Amino acid sequence: MLQDICLSFGASPVLNGAEIGVSPRERICLVGINGSGKSTLLRIAAGVIAPDRGTRFLQPTATLRYLPQEADLSGFQTVLDYVVDGLDNEADVYRARSFLHQLGLAATKSTDHLSGGELRRAGLARVLAAAPDVLLLDEPTNHLDVATIEWLENELDQLHAGIVVISHDRRLLESVARSIVWLDNGRTSRLDRSFSHFEAWRDEVFEQEARDAHKLSRLISREEDWLRYGISARRKRNVRRIAELSALKQRKRKASDSMEMHVVQGTSSLSGRIVIDAQAITKRCFQTTIVQNLSLRVVRGDRLGIVGKNGIGKTTLLKLLTGQEVPDYGTVVEGTNVIVATLDQQRAALDPTRTLAETLTGGNTEMVNVNGRVRHVISYMKEFLFRPEQARNLVGLLSGGERGRLLLATALARPSNLLVLDEPTNDLDFETLDVLQDILSDYAGTILIISHDRDFLDRITTSTLAAEGDGTWIRYAGSYSDMVSQRRSIETPVIPVRRISEISHKPTAKSKNFSFKDQHRLQNLTAEIASTQIEIEKLATTLSDSSLFFMDPGRFNEASVALANLQNHLDSLETGWLELELRRGSERRSS
Repeated sequence: MLQDICLSFGASPVLNGAEIGVSPRERICLVGINGSGKSTLLRIAAGVIAPDRGTRFLQPTATLRYLPQEADLSGFQTVLDYVVDGLDNEADVYRARSFLHQLGLAATKSTDHLSGGELRRAGLARVLAAAPDVLLLDEPTNHLDVATIEWLENELDQLHAGIVVISHDRRLLESVARSIVWLDNGRTSRLDRSFSHFEAWRDEVFEQEARDAHKLSRLISREEDWLRYGISARRKRNVRRIAELSALKQRKRKASDSMEMHVVQGTSSLSGRIVIDAQAITKRCFQTTIVQNLSLRVVRGDRLGIVGKNGIGKTTLLKLLTGQEVPDYGTVVEGTNVIVATLDQQRAALDPTRTLAETLTGGNTEMVNVNGRVRHVISYMKEFLFRPEQARNLVGLLSGGERGRLLLATALARPSNLLVLDEPTNDLDFETLDVLQDILSDYAGTILIISHDRDFLDRITTSTLAAEGDGTWIRYAGSYSDMVSQRRSIETPVIPVRRISEISHKPTAKSKNFSFKDQHRLQNLTAEIASTQIEIEKLATTLSDSSLFFMDPGRFNEASVALANLQNHLDSLETGWLELELRRGSERRSS
């Protein structure tokens, strides 16, 4: 379909001999780092833009549909007007209405003020309704909830079309793709295997490039020695060898462009053990119950994933937990010494009129403070795969993935012990996702994450808070996949407050009714747990003094025994608390 495609923006080549071809029922994923030209190549394939050089060919009888990252509904009054535009027959119009119904989008809905998820669903209905021979999809899962992504996977599996898809959703690509086209340094490489083989293939290529770069460095060293000591040879030969040396250095620079990001994690002093304590909170918005009587405790070190359908209230819940909004009923108490860093899904923290350097430094200097250490902004930018010449580029001209990387850079530079991430994976390439996962895995604080990326949630979270409808939220042990497994069980124990992974044994809910005496006991246990945790913190601080053992071994041993006893007592209190909570929850569900 595309052969020897070349395209430059100004003096910078984006594509240099790229190729891609798709046959009926082929399933191809197009991968590469942000800014490598994936979306540009797909736009050329769609006929939206023309290359500087190369050939685009589409069979005369074949139909093609293209889903861009950002749909433009201007000029269309209703969603249906947009979806049926360009359809030729009644069957396609019927399919369009059917897809809108399946996607939960009203055909008569005005195109004004559509959410990101609604725009994406409208775009999907538009391209699927035509039943094209070739389907080009640029980040089709952005802003979609997990249920819609799984629906899309099933639809794509049934299509007879040849499909080329750009996506950061590993689970989608593992389900759909059968071939990989990798775009790197303007050129494409192809592997006719499933996406699960991509990372091993990529690493093999990088290892070979590293070996080649080492050989190249040795050759350059020899040539530079000649340049210093052998310049008295014939002049024409000298000119040629100097030109060859320059070309060798250029090759080496290109080989080093795909650098690995080494991010210094922003840290600060630890928060208190209890980070967030929400008790019986309720929130309604426009006659819709977002949260109904939710009690939730987040303790230090928790990695809580928040999942649910679009519009269910995940972002509102996150704002309630972090104090940005106030519940109608109930209380939310923030723990001691909590320092928050936030990454919002709208990228609202980024000013499109500022440069990258101004965004990272605040605009007053060329230095950025990272974890209390002053660094030059260019050095910090490189760790997030930005080139030095991009420092003066406007934020508004960045790609979606580059904006995501920039926001990560600004958020992770700040000291924090609570990270609040609302759809952090949107538009990020796999290399950046891998680095983000490494950062979060090593992060010493607490993390709250909203995401529809199932693979990302499985790699990061230790518990999952899922929307069950009508304002009900249930906390499940483990990651997203663990939650799915538990939901399939006949009866899943619900532990809505403490980190489940810390509990050595799970209590079983009793059939006895939850009485007033039980309610009083539950309140007392909550207070006793809090006071016990404070005592544990005091003893832990005492024992953290490395000189105590040598200066006063008796006191050290006494504090050690007391700490062990308090921790055992805390486990007993929490087990009793959980038994009562389970009994109360069981009674609510049965009433």
